[in-house]
Amino acid sequence: MKALIESLAAQGALARVSRPVDPRHQLAAITRAVQRDSGKAVLFDAVNGTAMPVVSNLYGDHARLCDMIGAGGRTFCERWIELTDACIARPQGSTRPATEEEAGGFVTGTLSDLPAITWHGRDGAPYFTSAIYLAKEPDSGVPNLSFHRSMQISNQELRVRLGGTHDLARYQQKAEARGEALEAALLLSCPPDLFLAACASLPYEASELAMAAQIRGEPIAMRRCATIDLEVPCSVDIVVEGRFLPGVKRPEGPFGEFMGNYVEVGDNHVFEVTHVSYRPDAVLHGLLCGSPEDLRPLEAVTAARVYRHVAAQVPGVIDVCCRPNVMITIVKIRKAYEGHAQHVFLSALGSYLDYNKVVIVVDEDVDIYDLDDVMWAYLTRGRADTRAMILNDIPGFYRDPKKDHWGRLCIDATMPWGREAEFARKSIPGQEDVDLADWLA
Repeated sequence: MKALIESLAAQGALARVSRPVDPRHQLAAITRAVQRDSGKAVLFDAVNGTAMPVVSNLYGDHARLCDMIGAGGRTFCERWIELTDACIARPQGSTRPATEEEAGGFVTGTLSDLPAITWHGRDGAPYFTSAIYLAKEPDSGVPNLSFHRSMQISNQELRVRLGGTHDLARYQQKAEARGEALEAALLLSCPPDLFLAACASLPYEASELAMAAQIRGEPIAMRRCATIDLEVPCSVDIVVEGRFLPGVKRPEGPFGEFMGNYVEVGDNHVFEVTHVSYRPDAVLHGLLCGSPEDLRPLEAVTAARVYRHVAAQVPGVIDVCCRPNVMITIVKIRKAYEGHAQHVFLSALGSYLDYNKVVIVVDEDVDIYDLDDVMWAYLTRGRADTRAMILNDIPGFYRDPKKDHWGRLCIDATMPWGREAEFARKSIPGQEDVDLADWLA
Protein backbone atom coordinates (compact mmCIF):
# COMPACT_ATOMS: atom_id res chain seq x y z
CA MET A 1 0.00 0.00 0.00
CA LYS A 2 2.82 2.41 0.86
CA ALA A 3 4.44 1.84 -2.53
CA LEU A 4 1.12 2.42 -4.32
CA ILE A 5 0.47 5.67 -2.44
CA GLU A 6 4.00 6.93 -3.18
CA SER A 7 3.58 6.08 -6.86
CA LEU A 8 0.27 7.95 -7.10
CA ALA A 9 1.76 10.95 -5.33
CA ALA A 10 4.68 11.02 -7.79
CA GLN A 11 2.18 10.98 -10.69
CA GLY A 12 0.20 13.89 -9.23
CA ALA A 13 -2.75 11.50 -8.77
CA LEU A 14 -3.05 11.80 -4.97
CA ALA A 15 -4.99 14.41 -3.00
CA ARG A 16 -4.07 14.85 0.65
CA VAL A 17 -6.23 15.88 3.60
CA SER A 18 -4.10 16.97 6.57
CA ARG A 19 -6.86 18.40 8.77
CA PRO A 20 -8.50 16.01 11.26
CA VAL A 21 -11.55 14.34 9.74
CA ASP A 22 -14.56 12.68 11.39
CA PRO A 23 -14.89 9.03 10.27
CA ARG A 24 -18.65 9.27 10.68
CA HIS A 25 -19.91 10.57 7.31
CA GLN A 26 -17.37 13.40 6.91
CA LEU A 27 -14.62 11.19 5.50
CA ALA A 28 -17.08 9.72 2.99
CA ALA A 29 -18.37 13.19 2.03
CA ILE A 30 -14.85 14.47 1.33
CA THR A 31 -14.05 11.33 -0.65
CA ARG A 32 -17.12 11.91 -2.81
CA ALA A 33 -16.14 15.55 -3.35
CA VAL A 34 -12.62 14.54 -4.47
CA GLN A 35 -14.07 11.96 -6.86
CA ARG A 36 -16.33 14.56 -8.46
CA ASP A 37 -13.55 17.11 -8.71
CA SER A 38 -10.61 15.14 -10.05
CA GLY A 39 -10.81 11.37 -9.72
CA LYS A 40 -7.58 11.36 -7.70
CA ALA A 41 -6.92 9.01 -4.83
CA VAL A 42 -7.26 10.75 -1.46
CA LEU A 43 -5.17 10.24 1.68
CA PHE A 44 -6.54 11.25 5.09
CA ASP A 45 -3.58 11.81 7.43
CA ALA A 46 -5.58 12.39 10.62
CA VAL A 47 -8.76 10.42 11.31
CA ASN A 48 -10.49 11.01 14.63
CA GLY A 49 -10.42 8.04 17.01
CA THR A 50 -7.40 6.31 15.47
CA ALA A 51 -3.72 6.85 14.77
CA MET A 52 -4.04 5.08 11.41
CA PRO A 53 -4.44 7.08 8.18
CA VAL A 54 -7.05 6.16 5.56
CA VAL A 55 -6.73 6.15 1.76
CA SER A 56 -9.61 5.97 -0.71
CA ASN A 57 -10.37 6.07 -4.45
CA LEU A 58 -7.29 4.06 -5.43
CA TYR A 59 -9.15 2.13 -8.13
CA GLY A 60 -11.57 4.76 -9.45
CA ASP A 61 -9.93 5.32 -12.84
CA HIS A 62 -10.15 2.87 -15.76
CA ALA A 63 -6.80 3.90 -17.25
CA ARG A 64 -5.17 3.32 -13.85
CA LEU A 65 -6.63 -0.20 -13.78
CA CYS A 66 -5.18 -0.91 -17.22
CA ASP A 67 -1.76 0.21 -15.98
CA MET A 68 -2.04 -1.99 -12.88
CA ILE A 69 -2.51 -5.14 -14.95
CA GLY A 70 0.04 -4.22 -17.61
CA ALA A 71 -2.44 -3.83 -20.46
CA GLY A 72 -0.08 -1.73 -22.56
CA GLY A 73 -1.77 -0.94 -25.87
CA ARG A 74 -4.46 -3.57 -25.37
CA THR A 75 -7.90 -3.16 -23.84
CA PHE A 76 -8.51 -4.20 -20.25
CA CYS A 77 -10.67 -7.07 -21.53
CA GLU A 78 -7.93 -8.50 -23.72
CA ARG A 79 -5.24 -8.34 -21.03
CA TRP A 80 -7.56 -9.65 -18.27
CA ILE A 81 -8.50 -12.69 -20.34
CA GLU A 82 -4.81 -13.38 -20.97
CA LEU A 83 -4.08 -13.24 -17.23
CA THR A 84 -7.08 -15.41 -16.39
CA ASP A 85 -6.13 -18.09 -18.90
CA ALA A 86 -2.56 -18.16 -17.58
CA CYS A 87 -3.80 -18.40 -13.98
CA ILE A 88 -5.96 -21.42 -14.79
CA ALA A 89 -3.32 -23.12 -16.97
CA ARG A 90 -0.43 -22.59 -14.52
CA PRO A 91 -1.76 -22.58 -10.94
CA GLN A 92 1.34 -24.15 -9.40
CA GLY A 93 4.15 -22.05 -8.01
CA SER A 94 1.97 -19.02 -7.39
CA THR A 95 3.05 -18.67 -3.75
CA ARG A 96 6.30 -19.08 -1.81
CA PRO A 97 7.33 -19.00 1.87
CA ALA A 98 8.20 -15.52 3.10
CA THR A 99 11.67 -14.59 4.26
CA GLU A 100 12.09 -13.48 7.88
CA GLU A 101 12.37 -9.89 6.73
CA GLU A 102 9.15 -10.11 4.67
CA ALA A 103 7.16 -11.78 7.47
CA GLY A 104 8.44 -9.51 10.23
CA GLY A 105 7.49 -6.05 11.40
CA PHE A 106 3.87 -6.73 12.31
CA VAL A 107 2.43 -5.71 15.68
CA THR A 108 -0.54 -7.26 17.48
CA GLY A 109 -3.55 -5.07 18.16
CA THR A 110 -7.34 -5.01 18.21
CA LEU A 111 -10.10 -3.87 15.87
CA SER A 112 -10.35 -0.70 17.97
CA ASP A 113 -6.94 0.33 16.62
CA LEU A 114 -8.38 0.52 13.10
CA PRO A 115 -10.46 3.39 11.72
CA ALA A 116 -14.20 2.91 12.29
CA ILE A 117 -15.79 4.55 9.23
CA THR A 118 -19.55 5.09 8.88
CA TRP A 119 -20.15 5.77 5.22
CA HIS A 120 -23.84 6.54 4.67
CA GLY A 121 -26.61 8.26 6.58
CA ARG A 122 -28.53 5.13 7.57
CA ASP A 123 -25.66 2.65 7.89
CA GLY A 124 -26.19 0.60 11.03
CA ALA A 125 -22.55 0.81 12.17
CA PRO A 126 -19.02 1.38 10.85
CA TYR A 127 -18.08 -0.99 8.03
CA PHE A 128 -14.98 -2.43 6.45
CA THR A 129 -15.84 -1.89 2.80
CA SER A 130 -12.66 -3.11 1.09
CA ALA A 131 -12.89 -6.34 3.06
CA ILE A 132 -11.20 -9.23 1.22
CA TYR A 133 -11.59 -12.62 2.90
CA LEU A 134 -9.06 -15.40 2.37
CA ALA A 135 -10.27 -18.93 3.13
CA LYS A 136 -9.53 -22.47 1.96
CA GLU A 137 -12.00 -24.81 0.27
CA PRO A 138 -12.76 -27.37 3.02
CA ASP A 139 -12.04 -30.43 0.87
CA SER A 140 -9.38 -29.39 -1.66
CA GLY A 141 -7.64 -26.68 0.36
CA VAL A 142 -7.65 -24.29 -2.62
CA PRO A 143 -7.48 -20.70 -1.33
CA ASN A 144 -10.08 -18.13 -2.33
CA LEU A 145 -10.18 -14.32 -2.20
CA SER A 146 -13.51 -12.48 -2.23
CA PHE A 147 -15.09 -9.19 -1.15
CA HIS A 148 -17.75 -9.06 1.58
CA ARG A 149 -18.95 -6.04 3.49
CA SER A 150 -18.18 -6.38 7.20
CA MET A 151 -20.07 -4.62 9.98
CA GLN A 152 -17.90 -3.68 12.99
CA ILE A 153 -19.69 -4.81 16.17
CA SER A 154 -16.90 -5.16 18.74
CA ASN A 155 -13.26 -6.19 19.04
CA GLN A 156 -14.42 -9.79 18.94
CA GLU A 157 -17.15 -9.72 16.27
CA LEU A 158 -17.89 -8.75 12.70
CA ARG A 159 -21.14 -9.46 10.87
CA VAL A 160 -20.68 -10.36 7.24
CA ARG A 161 -23.00 -10.74 4.28
CA LEU A 162 -21.96 -13.76 2.18
CA GLY A 163 -23.69 -13.56 -1.20
CA GLY A 164 -25.25 -16.90 -2.07
CA THR A 165 -23.37 -17.24 -5.38
CA HIS A 166 -19.91 -16.61 -3.91
CA ASP A 167 -17.39 -19.40 -3.36
CA LEU A 168 -16.88 -18.34 0.26
CA ALA A 169 -20.58 -18.95 0.93
CA ARG A 170 -20.17 -22.49 -0.40
CA TYR A 171 -17.10 -23.01 1.79
CA GLN A 172 -19.06 -21.85 4.83
CA GLN A 173 -21.99 -24.13 4.00
CA LYS A 174 -19.67 -27.13 3.70
CA ALA A 175 -18.02 -26.40 7.04
CA GLU A 176 -21.37 -25.74 8.73
CA ALA A 177 -22.78 -29.05 7.45
CA ARG A 178 -19.97 -30.73 9.39
CA GLY A 179 -20.68 -28.62 12.46
CA GLU A 180 -17.38 -26.81 12.02
CA ALA A 181 -16.39 -23.17 11.97
CA LEU A 182 -14.74 -21.90 8.78
CA GLU A 183 -11.40 -20.25 9.44
CA ALA A 184 -10.70 -17.14 7.40
CA ALA A 185 -8.49 -14.07 7.34
CA LEU A 186 -9.76 -10.61 6.54
CA LEU A 187 -7.19 -8.79 4.40
CA LEU A 188 -7.24 -4.99 4.54
CA SER A 189 -4.98 -2.58 2.63
CA CYS A 190 -3.98 -5.00 -0.11
CA PRO A 191 -1.68 -4.11 -3.01
CA PRO A 192 -3.28 -3.92 -6.49
CA ASP A 193 -2.43 -7.50 -7.53
CA LEU A 194 -4.43 -8.95 -4.61
CA PHE A 195 -7.25 -6.41 -4.78
CA LEU A 196 -7.84 -6.99 -8.49
CA ALA A 197 -7.43 -10.76 -8.19
CA ALA A 198 -10.23 -10.75 -5.61
CA CYS A 199 -12.45 -9.16 -8.29
CA ALA A 200 -11.87 -12.05 -10.70
CA SER A 201 -14.58 -14.54 -11.70
CA LEU A 202 -12.67 -17.82 -11.71
CA PRO A 203 -13.80 -21.45 -11.80
CA TYR A 204 -14.58 -22.92 -8.37
CA GLU A 205 -11.39 -24.98 -8.34
CA ALA A 206 -9.12 -22.06 -9.30
CA SER A 207 -7.22 -19.82 -6.89
CA GLU A 208 -7.28 -16.03 -6.84
CA LEU A 209 -3.77 -16.14 -5.35
CA ALA A 210 -2.63 -17.65 -8.65
CA MET A 211 -4.35 -14.75 -10.41
CA ALA A 212 -2.54 -12.27 -8.15
CA ALA A 213 0.78 -13.92 -9.00
CA GLN A 214 0.04 -13.52 -12.71
CA ILE A 215 -0.74 -9.83 -12.24
CA ARG A 216 2.37 -9.27 -10.13
CA GLY A 217 4.56 -11.37 -12.38
CA GLU A 218 6.08 -13.40 -9.53
CA PRO A 219 4.98 -15.75 -6.69
CA ILE A 220 3.22 -14.22 -3.69
CA ALA A 221 5.25 -14.35 -0.43
CA MET A 222 3.12 -15.90 2.36
CA ARG A 223 3.38 -15.84 6.19
CA ARG A 224 1.66 -17.99 8.81
CA CYS A 225 -1.29 -16.70 10.77
CA ALA A 226 -1.02 -16.60 14.57
CA THR A 227 -4.32 -18.27 15.57
CA ILE A 228 -5.71 -20.09 12.52
CA ASP A 229 -4.38 -22.64 10.03
CA LEU A 230 -3.90 -20.24 7.14
CA GLU A 231 -1.13 -18.40 5.35
CA VAL A 232 -1.64 -14.81 4.23
CA PRO A 233 0.29 -12.60 1.80
CA CYS A 234 3.06 -10.56 3.45
CA SER A 235 2.21 -7.61 1.22
CA VAL A 236 -1.07 -7.07 3.11
CA ASP A 237 -0.56 -4.46 5.82
CA ILE A 238 -3.58 -5.34 8.04
CA VAL A 239 -4.82 -8.88 8.76
CA VAL A 240 -7.81 -9.83 10.91
CA GLU A 241 -7.87 -13.56 11.75
CA GLY A 242 -10.97 -15.43 12.80
CA ARG A 243 -13.69 -17.90 11.91
CA PHE A 244 -17.26 -17.96 10.65
CA LEU A 245 -19.39 -19.54 13.37
CA PRO A 246 -21.56 -22.48 12.26
CA GLY A 247 -25.32 -22.15 12.69
CA VAL A 248 -25.13 -18.57 13.96
CA LYS A 249 -26.63 -15.51 12.26
CA ARG A 250 -27.29 -12.09 13.72
CA PRO A 251 -28.82 -8.81 12.47
CA GLU A 252 -26.60 -6.92 10.02
CA GLY A 253 -27.35 -3.60 8.30
CA PRO A 254 -28.76 -1.39 7.02
CA PHE A 255 -25.99 -0.54 4.59
CA GLY A 256 -25.79 1.68 1.48
CA GLU A 257 -24.87 -0.74 -1.30
CA PHE A 258 -23.40 -0.35 -4.78
CA MET A 259 -26.70 0.15 -6.63
CA GLY A 260 -27.25 3.40 -4.76
CA ASN A 261 -29.86 2.36 -2.20
CA TYR A 262 -29.89 0.68 1.20
CA VAL A 263 -29.97 -3.03 1.92
CA GLU A 264 -32.10 -3.31 5.03
CA VAL A 265 -31.37 -5.27 8.19
CA GLY A 266 -31.08 -9.02 7.70
CA ASP A 267 -29.67 -11.97 9.60
CA ASN A 268 -26.16 -12.61 8.31
CA HIS A 269 -23.03 -14.54 9.24
CA VAL A 270 -20.96 -13.93 12.36
CA PHE A 271 -17.17 -13.70 12.11
CA GLU A 272 -15.43 -14.28 15.46
CA VAL A 273 -12.16 -12.32 15.60
CA THR A 274 -9.20 -14.20 17.10
CA HIS A 275 -6.24 -11.96 16.20
CA VAL A 276 -5.40 -8.61 14.59
CA SER A 277 -1.97 -7.71 13.21
CA TYR A 278 -0.73 -4.74 11.23
CA ARG A 279 2.40 -2.88 10.27
CA PRO A 280 3.09 0.21 12.42
CA ASP A 281 2.92 2.45 9.32
CA ALA A 282 -0.23 0.80 7.91
CA VAL A 283 -2.81 2.86 6.03
CA LEU A 284 -6.39 1.53 5.92
CA HIS A 285 -7.99 1.34 2.50
CA GLY A 286 -11.58 2.57 2.76
CA LEU A 287 -13.88 2.16 -0.23
CA LEU A 288 -17.04 4.22 -0.77
CA CYS A 289 -19.58 1.69 -2.06
CA GLY A 290 -21.26 2.65 -5.31
CA SER A 291 -18.56 5.22 -6.07
CA PRO A 292 -16.20 5.04 -9.07
CA GLU A 293 -13.66 3.15 -6.95
CA ASP A 294 -16.23 0.46 -6.25
CA LEU A 295 -17.65 0.32 -9.76
CA ARG A 296 -14.63 0.66 -12.09
CA PRO A 297 -13.02 -2.68 -11.09
CA LEU A 298 -16.38 -4.48 -11.11
CA GLU A 299 -17.19 -2.96 -14.50
CA ALA A 300 -13.84 -3.98 -15.95
CA VAL A 301 -13.84 -7.62 -14.87
CA THR A 302 -17.53 -8.04 -15.74
CA ALA A 303 -16.86 -6.59 -19.19
CA ALA A 304 -14.00 -9.03 -19.69
CA ARG A 305 -16.31 -11.94 -18.92
CA VAL A 306 -18.91 -10.66 -21.41
CA TYR A 307 -16.24 -9.88 -24.01
CA ARG A 308 -14.86 -13.42 -23.86
CA HIS A 309 -18.30 -14.94 -24.42
CA VAL A 310 -19.50 -12.60 -27.19
CA ALA A 311 -16.23 -12.43 -29.13
CA ALA A 312 -16.15 -16.25 -29.28
CA GLN A 313 -19.55 -16.31 -31.01
CA VAL A 314 -19.86 -13.11 -33.03
CA PRO A 315 -17.22 -11.51 -35.31
CA GLY A 316 -16.14 -7.90 -35.13
CA VAL A 317 -16.31 -7.35 -31.35
CA ILE A 318 -13.83 -4.61 -30.43
CA ASP A 319 -14.47 -3.84 -26.77
CA VAL A 320 -17.07 -4.14 -24.00
CA CYS A 321 -18.00 -1.81 -21.15
CA CYS A 322 -20.30 -2.73 -18.29
CA ARG A 323 -22.06 -0.53 -15.72
CA PRO A 324 -23.07 -3.10 -13.08
CA ASN A 325 -24.81 -0.65 -10.73
CA VAL A 326 -27.38 0.02 -13.45
CA MET A 327 -26.86 -3.35 -15.16
CA ILE A 328 -25.93 -1.99 -18.60
CA THR A 329 -23.60 -3.75 -21.03
CA ILE A 330 -22.28 -1.75 -23.99
CA VAL A 331 -20.61 -3.60 -26.87
CA LYS A 332 -18.50 -1.86 -29.52
CA ILE A 333 -18.40 -3.65 -32.88
CA ARG A 334 -16.94 -3.24 -36.34
CA LYS A 335 -20.26 -3.71 -38.11
CA ALA A 336 -20.05 -6.19 -40.98
CA TYR A 337 -23.64 -6.97 -42.01
CA GLU A 338 -27.25 -6.04 -41.44
CA GLY A 339 -28.46 -7.67 -38.23
CA HIS A 340 -24.95 -7.79 -36.74
CA ALA A 341 -26.10 -5.92 -33.62
CA GLN A 342 -28.99 -8.34 -33.12
CA HIS A 343 -26.58 -11.29 -33.11
CA VAL A 344 -24.57 -9.47 -30.44
CA PHE A 345 -27.76 -9.09 -28.37
CA LEU A 346 -28.37 -12.83 -28.39
CA SER A 347 -24.84 -13.65 -27.32
CA ALA A 348 -24.51 -10.89 -24.71
CA LEU A 349 -27.79 -11.79 -22.99
CA GLY A 350 -26.47 -15.27 -22.31
CA SER A 351 -23.01 -14.19 -21.18
CA TYR A 352 -23.76 -12.98 -17.64
CA LEU A 353 -27.33 -13.25 -16.41
CA ASP A 354 -26.91 -10.85 -13.47
CA TYR A 355 -25.65 -7.73 -15.20
CA ASN A 356 -27.35 -7.62 -18.61
CA LYS A 357 -30.60 -5.82 -17.88
CA VAL A 358 -29.77 -3.52 -20.80
CA VAL A 359 -27.53 -4.34 -23.77
CA ILE A 360 -26.49 -1.54 -26.14
CA VAL A 361 -24.48 -2.13 -29.32
CA VAL A 362 -22.54 0.77 -30.89
CA ASP A 363 -20.20 1.45 -33.80
CA GLU A 364 -16.42 1.63 -33.48
CA ASP A 365 -16.33 5.45 -33.35
CA VAL A 366 -18.37 5.64 -30.12
CA ASP A 367 -16.79 6.04 -26.67
CA ILE A 368 -18.36 3.19 -24.73
CA TYR A 369 -17.14 4.66 -21.43
CA ASP A 370 -19.20 7.83 -22.01
CA LEU A 371 -22.95 7.20 -21.65
CA ASP A 372 -23.68 10.58 -23.23
CA ASP A 373 -21.86 9.49 -26.38
CA VAL A 374 -23.63 6.12 -26.35
CA MET A 375 -27.08 7.72 -26.05
CA TRP A 376 -26.15 10.28 -28.73
CA ALA A 377 -25.47 7.40 -31.09
CA TYR A 378 -28.82 5.79 -30.29
CA LEU A 379 -30.85 8.97 -30.63
CA THR A 380 -29.21 10.39 -33.76
CA ARG A 381 -28.44 7.33 -35.87
CA GLY A 382 -31.91 5.97 -36.45
CA ARG A 383 -35.40 5.45 -35.09
CA ALA A 384 -35.93 5.14 -31.36
CA ASP A 385 -38.80 2.63 -31.60
CA THR A 386 -37.67 -0.06 -34.04
CA ARG A 387 -34.08 -0.12 -32.72
CA ALA A 388 -35.11 -1.08 -29.20
CA MET A 389 -36.36 -4.49 -28.17
CA ILE A 390 -38.01 -5.33 -24.85
CA LEU A 391 -37.92 -8.92 -23.56
CA ASN A 392 -40.52 -9.41 -20.87
CA ASP A 393 -40.50 -11.66 -17.80
CA ILE A 394 -36.86 -12.74 -17.88
CA PRO A 395 -35.28 -13.11 -14.41
CA GLY A 396 -32.77 -10.44 -13.51
CA PHE A 397 -30.20 -9.74 -10.81
CA TYR A 398 -29.79 -12.68 -8.43
CA ARG A 399 -30.72 -10.62 -5.33
CA ASP A 400 -34.16 -9.64 -6.60
CA PRO A 401 -36.98 -11.32 -4.62
CA LYS A 402 -39.57 -8.73 -5.69
CA LYS A 403 -38.64 -9.03 -9.39
CA ASP A 404 -37.73 -5.35 -9.72
CA HIS A 405 -34.98 -6.22 -12.19
CA TRP A 406 -36.87 -8.69 -14.37
CA GLY A 407 -37.01 -8.06 -18.11
CA ARG A 408 -34.39 -7.08 -20.65
CA LEU A 409 -33.92 -4.10 -22.98
CA CYS A 410 -31.74 -4.32 -26.11
CA ILE A 411 -30.80 -1.17 -28.05
CA ASP A 412 -29.19 -1.07 -31.48
CA ALA A 413 -27.31 2.25 -31.50
CA THR A 414 -25.35 1.47 -34.66
CA MET A 415 -25.68 3.30 -37.98
CA PRO A 416 -28.13 1.88 -40.55
CA TRP A 417 -26.40 -0.70 -42.70
CA GLY A 418 -25.34 0.73 -46.06
CA ARG A 419 -25.95 4.36 -45.03
CA GLU A 420 -22.84 4.93 -42.91
CA ALA A 421 -21.69 7.97 -44.92
CA GLU A 422 -24.86 9.84 -43.96
CA PHE A 423 -24.07 9.47 -40.27
CA ALA A 424 -20.33 10.13 -40.28
CA ARG A 425 -19.35 12.07 -37.17
CA LYS A 426 -18.13 15.62 -37.79
CA SER A 427 -14.58 16.50 -36.77
CA ILE A 428 -12.21 19.48 -36.47
CA PRO A 429 -8.84 18.89 -38.13
CA GLY A 430 -5.96 19.20 -35.67
CA GLN A 431 -8.08 19.17 -32.51
CA GLU A 432 -6.23 16.18 -31.08
CA ASP A 433 -2.88 17.98 -31.45
CA VAL A 434 -3.79 21.08 -29.45
CA ASP A 435 -1.90 21.54 -26.17
CA LEU A 436 -3.73 24.28 -24.27
CA ALA A 437 -0.56 25.15 -22.34
CA ASP A 438 0.78 26.57 -25.61
CA TRP A 439 -2.24 28.84 -26.04
CA LEU A 440 -3.53 29.90 -22.64
CA ALA A 441 -1.71 32.50 -20.60
